[in-house]
Parts: sequence; C-alpha cells; structure tokens
Amino acid sequence: MLNVLFFVSIACFFVTAFLHVAGGFFKKEGLQKAGWLALIVSTLILSVYLVARGISAGRIPMSNQFEFATFFAWGIAVMTLILHYRMKVEGIAPFAIPGVFVLLSYAALLPKDITELMPALKSAWFVSHISSAILSYSAFAIACFLGIRYLTMLRRGASPEDKAMQDLDYLSYRMIAFGFIFLTLVILTGCIWAEQAWSTFWSWDPKETWALITWIIYAIYLHLRINRKYRGKKMAVYVIVAMICVIFTFVGVNQLMPGLHSYG
Repeated sequence: MLNVLFFVSIACFFVTAFLHVAGGFFKKEGLQKAGWLALIVSTLILSVYLVARGISAGRIPMSNQFEFATFFAWGIAVMTLILHYRMKVEGIAPFAIPGVFVLLSYAALLPKDITELMPALKSAWFVSHISSAILSYSAFAIACFLGIRYLTMLRRGASPEDKAMQDLDYLSYRMIAFGFIFLTLVILTGCIWAEQAWSTFWSWDPKETWALITWIIYAIYLHLRINRKYRGKKMAVYVIVAMICVIFTFVGVNQLMPGLHSYG
C-alpha cells in the first residue's frame, strides 16, 4: 500500500509539472491555476505517504538515500508553495516542479524497504542533523530554480534593472543565506554526532569532505554578494553551478565514494 501511495504521488507531480510548464509556455492562466491546485494535492499525498511510512517504521523516515530523496522533494514542493502563497513569487513552479518529479523518479529507483536503524544512526542528533540537511538542500535548489528563472527572463529581454529581476536576484540570495545557515548546522551537528558514534569529530569521510566543499562554495557566494557587491547574471550562473556540487554531495558521493555515510 505504501508503494502504491508513493507512485501515485509521482504521477500527481508529473501532472502538476505538465500543467505548470504548459501554463507558462502558452500563457494560460487556467492551466496555471490548475497547476497550483494540483501541487497542493500532490504535496498532501506525498505528506500522507511520509507520515504513513514513519508510522510503519516507528521513526522519522530520513535514514537512507530513498527516504532522504523523498523528503528532499517534499521540501522543494513545500517551499515552492510558500513562495507562491506567502511571498507572491511567480514563475518558479515551471522549473521547481519538474525538479521535484525528477527527484522522486530518482527515489523510485532506490530500495524502498523499511529497515532498522543502524546503531550509528540511533542518536538524539539524528533528526536535527538530517532535517537541517533537507532544509539547506531544498533552499539551495529553490535558489537554483530562481537563477534559471532569472536567466530565462534575461534572455527574453528583461532588464537587470527591472524590479521583478532585482526581486528574483535578492530572493535567490535570501534562499542561499537560509540554506547556508542550515548547512552550517548540518556540519556542526554532524561533528558532535560523529564524536559520539566514532570517537572523532572529523574523519575526512567523502560525505564530510564534500559537505565542507559545498559549504565553502556557498560561503564564497555570500562573500561575493556581500563584500564584492556582485549581483544579477553572475550570481544566477553561480547558484546554478553551485547546485551541481549539492547534487554530487547528495548522489555522487553515495554512488562513487563509499564511506562511513554510505547508508545516508
């Protein structure tokens, strides 16, 4: 039953992505409204799935690559809804929702069995560490989609001086700052957890190393933004390229560089 609910959510996000992309391409307000309704329904279905899986597992479902990918997709969907309904941000869904669909499709390829937590994962730091990672990755993904939106509008003739363009640029910066705070928490809580589990704060495990590389990349972004006053196209390109590092830290390290975090 859980698997059925999961694949229903994927199908719903596919329909949602289609409605948003088609609505944006053809400038059809009706399709766009239907897309937002579909996004609410899709996110609710995915939320029900995560709650049901958590109840079945007897824990918060964040312990392996499948569960993290699913929560990651959920985080992007929720942030997209918040940006639209609370902050009145337009034009991001045609980029964000296909991203959610791709992420869930990746999760669908992974083992979905509910397993017991490994001893190293049975810690009070489990929820704070993993949930901080989900928040930071989701914020970075939203910033990436905002960057794509910015470059798309620029290509269509929008001026960097337009208020809408400046708002996109500033919102991307805010999402990076938000994500950076939580990525810092990921590293700090991970260090404390590692000391408790493996008697060392830092072991240069591939996951740890790439988390640090990702942190440095976004620290450079904030430095360029705050101290060098970089804006606009340069920063839009930067956040898109930086997201490649996030994806590698999330997917590539697990597949290519097995280590202490291979279960994560």
